[in-house]
Amino acid sequence: MKTANKVLSRLGLATRAGKLISGEEVVLKAIRSGEAKLVLLAGDASDNTTKKISDKCNSYQVPLLVGFTRFELGSAVGKPERVLFAVTDRGFADMLAKGWGHHSEVENIE
Repeated sequence: MKTANKVLSRLGLATRAGKLISGEEVVLKAIRSGEAKLVLLAGDASDNTTKKISDKCNSYQVPLLVGFTRFELGSAVGKPERVLFAVTDRGFADMLAKGWGHHSEVENIE
């Protein structure tokens, strides 16, 4: 299994475990409250969203990872499109961050 597929599969697992939240307002609230252990942002998110989330993560010292498309992320969690997630469990956050670093666009070419 390719690394990108493993990461997306783990994202689905975190969703089923109830350790992943999505939606801009909910994610911002989780960052502010300290509930978010890791924030994931689609690589094709708007510049405004990217700046807002990046600034908030920097302020609250929450790790932010950017990658994949909104369609890949949405598909991984069984939704049409998703741009933004917060991981609320340290174990899942570590597992996703580890695989995310190995993701590259070349792996998605088939």
